[in-house]
Amino acid sequence: MTNPFEDSEAAYVVLVNGENQHSLWPARIAVPDGWTVAHPEDTREACLAFVDRNWTDLMPRSATTG
Repeated sequence: MTNPFEDSEAAYVVLVNGENQHSLWPARIAVPDGWTVAHPEDTREACLAFVDRNWTDLMPRSATTG
């Protein structure tokens, strides 16, 4: 069985949570509570590129607004 988070042939989405943290997520797995889709279903490479362009500060939002 292939790890669904490392399958280069699978479709993915990019999720974001309230802390502005991003996550690469297999499109076939339900989005967990507290996360929303920030980039629609696409290739793994395209989703990783989206994360690289849009998640430039790894610090959680609450740590910077404290």
